[in-house]
Amino acid sequence: MKKGRVTIPTDESYVEGTKKIAALWGADAVRDCDGTKLPANARDLAEKVYETYFVTRGDVAWANSHPEELQHFFLMSERKTATGTELKVYPTEGYYAEQVKPDYSAESLRYWQVYDRTAGKEHAQWSVDKKEGCVLVENAKPYHEYTLAFLAHNVWDSTQMYNYITNGWNTDKHSPYDPRYPKTAEHIKESLKNWLQTHPQINVVRFTTFLYHFFLVFNENGKEKIVDWFGYNASVSPRALDDFAAEYGYKLTAEDFVDEGYYNSPHRVPKKRFLDYMDFTMRYVAKTVKELVEIVHGCGREAMMFLGDSWIGTEPYGKYFENIGLDAVVGSVGGGVTVRMLSDMPGLKYVEGRMLPYFFPDTFFEGNEENAVAELEKNWMTARRAMMRSTIDRIGFGGYLSLAAKFPKFVKRAGEICEEFRVIYEGVKGKKPYNSVKAAVLNGWGKLRSWQCFMTAHELWYQQAYSYQGILESLSGLPVEVSFINFDDVKAGALDSFDALINAGDAYTAWSGGENWLDEEVQEKVRAFVARGGGLIGVGEPTACAKNGRFFQLADVLGVDEEKGLSLNTDKYNVQETKGHFILENMPEPDYGEDKKNIYALAGAQVLKIRYSSRYQRNVNVGEVKVAVNDFGKGRSFYITGLPYSFENARLLYRALLWVCRKEEYVEKMFSTEPSVDCHYYAESGQYALVNNTRSEKETIFFDSAGNARKQKLQPMEICWIQEE
Repeated sequence: MKKGRVTIPTDESYVEGTKKIAALWGADAVRDCDGTKLPANARDLAEKVYETYFVTRGDVAWANSHPEELQHFFLMSERKTATGTELKVYPTEGYYAEQVKPDYSAESLRYWQVYDRTAGKEHAQWSVDKKEGCVLVENAKPYHEYTLAFLAHNVWDSTQMYNYITNGWNTDKHSPYDPRYPKTAEHIKESLKNWLQTHPQINVVRFTTFLYHFFLVFNENGKEKIVDWFGYNASVSPRALDDFAAEYGYKLTAEDFVDEGYYNSPHRVPKKRFLDYMDFTMRYVAKTVKELVEIVHGCGREAMMFLGDSWIGTEPYGKYFENIGLDAVVGSVGGGVTVRMLSDMPGLKYVEGRMLPYFFPDTFFEGNEENAVAELEKNWMTARRAMMRSTIDRIGFGGYLSLAAKFPKFVKRAGEICEEFRVIYEGVKGKKPYNSVKAAVLNGWGKLRSWQCFMTAHELWYQQAYSYQGILESLSGLPVEVSFINFDDVKAGALDSFDALINAGDAYTAWSGGENWLDEEVQEKVRAFVARGGGLIGVGEPTACAKNGRFFQLADVLGVDEEKGLSLNTDKYNVQETKGHFILENMPEPDYGEDKKNIYALAGAQVLKIRYSSRYQRNVNVGEVKVAVNDFGKGRSFYITGLPYSFENARLLYRALLWVCRKEEYVEKMFSTEPSVDCHYYAESGQYALVNNTRSEKETIFFDSAGNARKQKLQPMEICWIQEE
């Protein structure tokens, strides 16, 4: 067995056990875990020693002695309906009192805002009763709904609070402090210098993370209330707002942050004022973090960022990230999407994926070993698909190693996976896999959200999003070169670089694009792209924004539109399925996930799948189209109502991409006929890799680059490397 590229957790109470598992897994790095301490002789355990470092939390004495410099967030009160001309609104109602503390200081109150939600405008007549802890809305309109947007101190770090509640911690509670304030700005630099001097055994500083936590607020019962892994609301402060106004020449308001209660979630089409604030924050965070990284480098250590907790402002696909000078990023791996999110990051020496499951008591308890192994294998198989296209450099685990050590089957299987990862790395790293199609995913965020579309809380499952996130999961392991572009990119001519364009999402979300589709230039550019031979893939409600008699603004290109109950007086006759189309050849009925209703086909489009009600009696105005294709000029389009990830849906998407790009011949080149077996080709080494993504034996027909075919049998989860003849 080879050694290296694996990181394991350890603590001062499990030194001998760490040595044994490090040897079994070939680990060359150890790390601490939240709530534990590294052993004094950690350098004897591994070549690399990571230790968690908190920039803006952890110094309880500093936080307690500088309460005015604690971090803030903008929050919105519960909605309240006035029954008379006066109304009391209690800011903290519905929030966790140990986390949320309204800031009643004069500099903060300048930014508080009461809104008449019924009228859709600010209500200026209100006062604060600090003693009662409420805001009195005066001259209210009876039976109008009101909200208060207020600045509050974040007096308990969200991640520590989560661990405190989940894992039963009993340590000092961390209050995050804000380096926008000069005293704290100097303190965080001096603290890092002192920490480096007193921790000589640490050669990798694992920043968890930097300045501002993503937006995570808890309700009165200590459960998550608002979760936004991309949220900037915890980066705000009176100082930041004043500095922004001085630089940009206009003032932001509380409403710019609470955003009618949507809080500028990534699912919202981003507004210019919020994008300005994001850019303002990213520049400040990048500048500050660069100073911290330079301090680390000055002591001869590496600086690593954990892509998880306080990463706001250091987004890896942002404009300023590469200027920071980080050595590495580590992030949690939920599947192929998060692997690609890590592996495609620019400007780093290496990236590391933290595999699942965590070694926590919620998984590693007596009698649960089989489930722990199953979770490990599921995580590995989904991640491995993406690694074959763009590998990360290291893998690792988190939690308490002593818990995992009690499960011998788990320890054995994890060791095998560590070894297989090293084999993949040697076979893939630096060798660009062959891609048959160059595709762009078009949405309101573009490059900034590369591989992050449809996410709310990292890669957690959401009923309204999985039918779309499956597109990215499929793409993460397909022979497709993927880029992410926004509507400004379209207008700047970006489509000239691609074979196909993908637009997916619910209407009016950032992912579909909302009012961006009313831009004449956008419509012109996309139509021209398809007309001259490009391909368009639409999923869900692509190009959707009701205007000018259309819901799908590019219905003429897609060949379908959505009936909103407004055009029932116009008969629809295109209701017959076309059989035997290339895209669905030998394919089962697709899984549409949450699906879309009331899609109908325009004249000239080909309906590939349609679902009828048991009540229909005519061959007009009936059925709901599920899959359709259309010719437009020299180009083609493909539409489907939803595409959650499965082997079959990934294969369907690939066939659709080949068809819209007129590259159908690639189903007999560098291809496996079995959907659960991926085929990858690396021209530089002349190697093919056939990957069985199941726990059962599979047989497939394998086509090489010349189209030669042969049968190939693969064992469960096997990777079969084939040298080109």
